[in-house]
Amino acid sequence: MGVLRDKKAFFVFLIPGLLFYLLSVFYPITESLRLSFMKWNGITPQQFVGLENYTRLFQDPVFYKALINNLIYLVIVVVIQLSIGLLFAVLLTYLKKRANLVKTLYYVPCIVTTVAIGQLFRSIYSTQPEGLLNQILSGIGLESVATSWLTNLNTVLGAVSIPEGWRFIGMYMVIFYAALVSLDESVYEAAKIDGATELQILFKIKIPMIKDILLLTFTMCLTGALRGFDIPYLLTNGGPGNASELMSTYMYKQAFTNNQYGYGSALAVFIIIESVLIIFILRKIFENYDVKAQKRAAKQALELSTRKKSTKGGLV
Repeated sequence: MGVLRDKKAFFVFLIPGLLFYLLSVFYPITESLRLSFMKWNGITPQQFVGLENYTRLFQDPVFYKALINNLIYLVIVVVIQLSIGLLFAVLLTYLKKRANLVKTLYYVPCIVTTVAIGQLFRSIYSTQPEGLLNQILSGIGLESVATSWLTNLNTVLGAVSIPEGWRFIGMYMVIFYAALVSLDESVYEAAKIDGATELQILFKIKIPMIKDILLLTFTMCLTGALRGFDIPYLLTNGGPGNASELMSTYMYKQAFTNNQYGYGSALAVFIIIESVLIIFILRKIFENYDVKAQKRAAKQALELSTRKKSTKGGLV
């Protein structure tokens, strides 16, 4: 406790982490913001162009295509990771044996390299030779559904989204499982005695009690999906055409392929603003939920108090 009260010791421990944050996070963001007002190909002197890059941004049809694709990608990834992760975590709480083995097996994809996952799903989607997915469809009599998943304009965006969603299911499952097993069992045991079903206990007691964890996982999942780059880039490089182009892949191409660092930096700044805005909206939604829940609890407490007073008055 004495060390914590010592301001010099406090700053000694704080400064290394603060310096690392400034150099690895804050400086790149400020540098991207500065470059977004420049025209620079990485070799010639930088030329200040003001808002020209941002004007070009909102006149670029590929930008709007990438933005829409990014939102669809985000929805697919978030639904897969959080819904399946929560489902598996709930089922895992009922597993009495081998729970650690199951958690380990589902967590393995999180530690597998991105290149390996990309190659795995490229093989699954393959048509020459026929990949696992098309083999399964042919085996159950759905040959007409089989297609070239990574070159079909109607399927490519979903095909590059699923690997990213699948990859981190295990991580969110472990987080949800840890939150669920840490709950006070007496709360929902009392609900069972009152006749509540398992589904009622899950949706009305357990999930509301881990809402802080839900907010954390939503934040992690959304920011991860918004900066999703590696698997889509490895599988399709944004193609065919711009059918699977994301904001991150488009930014990478403009900056490091076309050597338009100013325009690429403007795209990067937009991604940051987009991420902050979505997280802000998400937090507002959870705050409104908390306010409504508190009002509902206060109303129920008032009704219960009124009922008790009326009962006492009747007995008198």
